[in-house]
Amino acid sequence: MAQAAAPGYVTVSTASFTPGSTCDGPDPVSLMRKDTSAVLRLTHRHGPCAPSRTSSLEAPSVADMLRADQRRAEYILRRVSGSSGQQQQVGGSKAAAAAAVPANWGYNIGTLNYVVTVSLGTPGVTQTLEMDTGSDLSWVQCKPCAAASCYNQKDPLFDATQSSTYAAVPCGGAACAGLGFYGAGCGTGATAAQCGYVISYGDGSNTTGVYSSDTLTLTPEDAVADFFFGCGHAQSGLFTGIDGLLGLGRRDLSLVEQTVAAYGGVFSYCLPTTPATTGYLTLGRPGGAPPSGFSTTQLLSTPNAPSFYIVMLTGISVGGQQLNVPKSVFAAGTVVDSGTVITRLPPTAYAALRTAFRSAMASYGYPTAPPTGILDTCYNFTGYGSATLPTVALTFSGDLTVTLGADGILSFGCLAFAPTGGDGGMSILGNVQQRSFEVRIDASSVGFKPNSC
Repeated sequence: MAQAAAPGYVTVSTASFTPGSTCDGPDPVSLMRKDTSAVLRLTHRHGPCAPSRTSSLEAPSVADMLRADQRRAEYILRRVSGSSGQQQQVGGSKAAAAAAVPANWGYNIGTLNYVVTVSLGTPGVTQTLEMDTGSDLSWVQCKPCAAASCYNQKDPLFDATQSSTYAAVPCGGAACAGLGFYGAGCGTGATAAQCGYVISYGDGSNTTGVYSSDTLTLTPEDAVADFFFGCGHAQSGLFTGIDGLLGLGRRDLSLVEQTVAAYGGVFSYCLPTTPATTGYLTLGRPGGAPPSGFSTTQLLSTPNAPSFYIVMLTGISVGGQQLNVPKSVFAAGTVVDSGTVITRLPPTAYAALRTAFRSAMASYGYPTAPPTGILDTCYNFTGYGSATLPTVALTFSGDLTVTLGADGILSFGCLAFAPTGGDGGMSILGNVQQRSFEVRIDASSVGFKPNSC
């Protein structure tokens, strides 16, 4: 629980730095109107609110999670700079409606990312999918999938032969051609007429299989007929525990674009502040009403990375004081990414933030701790019942200022920011800094609404 301290500071209980072991707090999904939206529960991948079938899986170490996060960040930065490298992608109707799905912190499945539960096929088969705003093509693991070719998951593999609405996309058709660089040509033997797909991710993970369509059920009231996805028959990497991925990127293959007729190309999500609480993912505009309580900034684009949601960061303040960082340092833009954990800043901006933060913390005498992976400004709060932190605020174009909560400042006891490779390059707004905000994205803007979950 945070409380006011001196202006520009916030005091929080140090107990909030330790993840709880039980799922606490009200379910935000049950409180939301769902008549014109689909609302899904969003949970942390490794927390007690994650689906019970995933909670028994061992969480990765902090070092492993940060290493994977660094690989993802480096991959995104290569993509937006125009360097080579492939990235994940893929593209019912209800008039301008909306759908909301619960979102949970993905900590219990293997990464510090977030998962939703949907069903696929007819009859529907439950699938736990990691949501990713930096990906387009959605996919699940499918039978047949030999042990050496697939990773361990708690749910049964999706069996396309048991779904009356499943169809493999034919090789050579328009849908197959629409895969672009995700296309893997035609199969061989019994699958020679089927369209293949392949995705390679920034952390070295990959999936390949048959490009397919089937009914995707988001909530009991919201189903997407003929949803295009990858039916994966060979996967490797860091996926363990999840059944697949739900792509929310900007290209035609994503869930957002495939359901534009139903939900208007609008979606929002609220990432829970801890693994012991839940958030939500909403497709469409709840209640059909204009959004209220959001402050927005312009959505930009780059030809090098058409999947990403990019905004313009213009400044940072610490303890209410604006840092002296030229706007040109941020000129390349900032990717808003649900799949990156730690926010990345150009070196000049990060150095200014670190110096100001360390100076403010020094006045309280907290002992420092050794660096944790990429995080170099860490503290030992053992024996402290509460801690006082300087506020950190990010300013974006359009005079939007996002003041972070304490849970968006520290992670693992460390300042939850890291430097990129050089000034003038792209920044990344990670999911730590997005927690508790409802982040709303439409065709032209990104909005932030504080204290939403």
